Amino acid sequence: MISEKNKEIIENYIEAYNSFDLEGMVKLLHKDILFRNFSNGTMDTETRGIQEFGELAEKSSKIFSSRHQTITQYHAEGDTTEILIDYEAILAVDLPNGLKLGDKIQLKGKSVFGIHEGQISLIEDYS
Repeated sequence: MISEKNKEIIENYIEAYNSFDLEGMVKLLHKDILFRNFSNGTMDTETRGIQEFGELAEKSSKIFSSRHQTITQYHAEGDTTEILIDYEAILAVDLPNGLKLGDKIQLKGKSVFGIHEGQISLIEDYS
């Protein structure tokens, strides 16, 4: 069962993410945050530490004119919490994969959060 404190930390992070509040996201992170993104079963991005994460978050925020993650389910497993999400975003730029400015992206995914000393120490996103 997920603790109320961990649930609050995760929800605050998602709220900051949805509103492009990079400072709000970073303040919830452990200094040694490990972030990984997996797409179609392959890890395509990894950052270690707040500086690398902040740089990626800044770059990523410029790709979308809007973005919204909705948590649909929580599952605690040991020292991690998995959330299932519905994700929707509108592109602010053309992408090399053929998606264009204004295109809408919708997908379902999951994120795994590790929380250490009251801060997020691990985020793994799967889509």
